[in-house]
Amino acid sequence: LVRGANRIGEFFAATPDAAEARAGIAGHVQRYWAPALRQRLLRHLQDTGGEGLDPLVADALRSLPG
Repeated sequence: LVRGANRIGEFFAATPDAAEARAGIAGHVQRYWAPALRQRLLRHLQDTGGEGLDPLVADALRSLPG
């Protein structure tokens, strides 16, 4: 999950505006990831502080409803 989320982050990291990049990451995860996978990723973020996640990705995930 972490690797997949970071790959999405790599794509959106090319966006010049960091807020837009975070919104793109969050939107992609919200739209295309199964709810169970999103919940696992959010639990990982909560339980470990986002260990292994790119900081941009971790910030984006914090905006998702838990």
